[in-house]
Amino acid sequence: MSVEVERKFLCSEDTLKILEKIGVCIGQREFQDQYFDSPGFELTLRDFWLRKRKGCWELKCPISTGEPSEEQSLAAKLCTQYKEITNLPEIQQRVKKVIKGTCGDRDTETASLQEDELWLRQLNLVCFAEFTTVRRSFTLEEGVQIDLDQADFGYHVGEIEVLIPEGGDVHSAQEKIRNAAQKLGLNGDERVEGKMNVYLKRYHPEHYAKLLSAHVL
Repeated sequence: MSVEVERKFLCSEDTLKILEKIGVCIGQREFQDQYFDSPGFELTLRDFWLRKRKGCWELKCPISTGEPSEEQSLAAKLCTQYKEITNLPEIQQRVKKVIKGTCGDRDTETASLQEDELWLRQLNLVCFAEFTTVRRSFTLEEGVQIDLDQADFGYHVGEIEVLIPEGGDVHSAQEKIRNAAQKLGLNGDERVEGKMNVYLKRYHPEHYAKLLSAHVL
């Protein structure tokens, strides 16, 4: 299980030129994301994000890193960090715990990917967002990956990402991201919205407003 620490940014032509010089392009791919929640948004209002990408399930869970020091505070402000779970039985059990739902008489740990419709119905989960992304990826030194995303609803955004093991040094990952941002000439101190934020703001403003009120976004 890993923790994803990332900072989003808006990529200009100058940023792209620098990235093409200092990074190594590792390819381009296209994928579709489907995000699921209960009708009352019990997952996302607790900052849990359940998605299906290319036939595989992922659950992004919030983590607590404690209060950052003064010099770390800006890097922490600009970054997000989530634990990523990709094991389906563990995802099902974690989701069930969060929404306090019931899976009926069937043990969800025996469910397979072919039974998605069954366990989603048992937990009363519905798809609330669906979009396709074209992603171009680069690597820098020290395990830093940079993704340039173009979503099919017209939003472009970049991500600087570092993966660490669960319990790893989040602050060190944030520092690597800060250094990469400096190399790319990113000097802004405001957090950039991700694809999901923009998608919800445009197409599901009520859901977006509830997440803002809950201080999730």
